Amino acid sequence: MNQRSQQSPLPAELPVTDRTRHRRLRDQGSLARTDLEAILDAGFVCHLGVVVEGHPMVVPTVYGHDGTDLFLHGSVASRSLAADPDAAVCVTVTHVDGLILARSVFEHGVNYRSAMIHGVPRQVTDPEEKLRGLRLLTEHAAPGQWDYARRPSRKELAATTLLALSLAEASVKTAIGPPDDGEGPDAELGIWAGNLPLTTTWGAPEPDPRLPVGIEPPPHIAGRQATPFGGVGTGLGGAGNCATSHDAPAGT
Repeated sequence: MNQRSQQSPLPAELPVTDRTRHRRLRDQGSLARTDLEAILDAGFVCHLGVVVEGHPMVVPTVYGHDGTDLFLHGSVASRSLAADPDAAVCVTVTHVDGLILARSVFEHGVNYRSAMIHGVPRQVTDPEEKLRGLRLLTEHAAPGQWDYARRPSRKELAATTLLALSLAEASVKTAIGPPDDGEGPDAELGIWAGNLPLTTTWGAPEPDPRLPVGIEPPPHIAGRQATPFGGVGTGLGGAGNCATSHDAPAGT
């Protein structure tokens, strides 16, 4: 169970703002919230961009979501929030589906799915909401683990920093397909061109060396062996030589 909301109160179409407007490679962009959720569903590691004590930092961390908010660990970001509770952050999630190998280096690129979420996060302090957010985060990475492992104690909850970031403002881009130079002058070069797909699968569970003999991995863990991670992008646009480029802020 991922405790996903039955119906998100957010609109089905992502709003266009100065931070999310697609200025380049617009055919690779999407305003469908379902595409945003599909990208979030396909992974569990994001990169949190935040300014801490005047210096920019990009921190990889795990996340979970309910279609309305993104929940993530934020021990580093919390320092910034304490000093400036209105500080905006940017969270990115990217999946690489393969390389676009063209006839010219200029047309090389990446098939990818990516999302950028903008906003001002809030620190989750309510014990019930924190427990719910941590369950979302845990179940997003390892479905079934919340009910299998020991739950957090009050002391552990107090020592855990959890951030909630609204999914109201986000940008989505996807690229899939062959190189763009198949009908140009370079097509006569006699050079192989195409896609080199990238797939990732879960390996066999490796027991803790201190685990007593006879304790086997539960089905929700053992069953993931050899299954794909991240899914396969359906794509919304063609290949491009600016692989995962979201648009720069207005005025740049």
